[in-house]
Amino acid sequence: MHARPSAFISFEGGDGAGKSTQIKRLAETLRAHGHEVVVTREPGGSPGAEAIRKLLLEGAADKWSPLTEALLMYASRADHLERTIEPALQRGAVVITDRFADSTMAYQGLAGALGEDAVLALQELVVGNRGPALTLILDLPVQEGLKRSGAAGGAEQRFESKGAAYQERVRAAFLEIARREPDRCAVIDASGDAETVAKRVAEAVKQRLPSLLDR
Repeated sequence: MHARPSAFISFEGGDGAGKSTQIKRLAETLRAHGHEVVVTREPGGSPGAEAIRKLLLEGAADKWSPLTEALLMYASRADHLERTIEPALQRGAVVITDRFADSTMAYQGLAGALGEDAVLALQELVVGNRGPALTLILDLPVQEGLKRSGAAGGAEQRFESKGAAYQERVRAAFLEIARREPDRCAVIDASGDAETVAKRVAEAVKQRLPSLLDR
């Protein structure tokens, strides 16, 4: 038997775009095609990174500066890569993460005014060439995303509380990242029902990483 191909896929997008739902659906599809699938998230994804997640996502909107946020994100990301992502890829699993390095660039680097250079320096130090083969950016109008995320509730609302203008900058940042890296990034229209969006996601995966859905 031939070994099943491993792959690293990230989902990105603004708050409330439906990443969790679409990750679950894609994971089910890939498992049906015989893959081991590891679903993870950022910030978080390993015990150490989950401890940092609470610091980042709870509390007042101005709790941390963009620089401090980025440093915490990359401390979390380093542990996530070492403890979860790389071991899974080495054994041939498909890894799907809810957010990765593009989120730091979008939220802290571009929307948060830290600037690209600082974020790129951290990315090179921590990630290097270990980034995703495919990034699916779920795009949704900001007001719809905030409406969805607000309805979900919960304590992890710190970034949503930064307001619509900040979220508009985040959306523009993700679209700019996709424009710059079209070979890695695919923008998915996240409007409509979950089934419709899932079909768009599956088609993008089939086009970009055909070996994952070859039977």
